[in-house]
Amino acid sequence: MLQLSFNKRSDRRTVPPRQLAELQEGERAVLERLELPEDVARRLMEMGFVPGNTMTAARSAPGGDPRVFRVDGSEIALRHETAVHLILRP
Repeated sequence: MLQLSFNKRSDRRTVPPRQLAELQEGERAVLERLELPEDVARRLMEMGFVPGNTMTAARSAPGGDPRVFRVDGSEIALRHETAVHLILRP
C-alpha cells in the first residue's frame, strides 16, 4: 500500500483527519494523503488527486454513490469505497 502525504503541520492531536467521502456538497478541503494500493493511488494522482490539491465535493448519484468531486479543473466521480481512503488535511 502506498501512502503519499503532504503535511506542513506536525500536530494532529487537535483535529482528527477527515476522509474525502465525508465532505458535504460544496465543501472544500485540501488532500493530505492517499491510503490506497500503489496502482490505484497513481491513477488517481494522474487525474489530479495529488496531496496539496484542493478538492470540492459536488453532486452525487441518486443513491449517493458515486459522488462527483471537482479537482484540478475537472469533475471526477469516485465510489465511496475509494473516497474513504483519501485523507484530508486536518
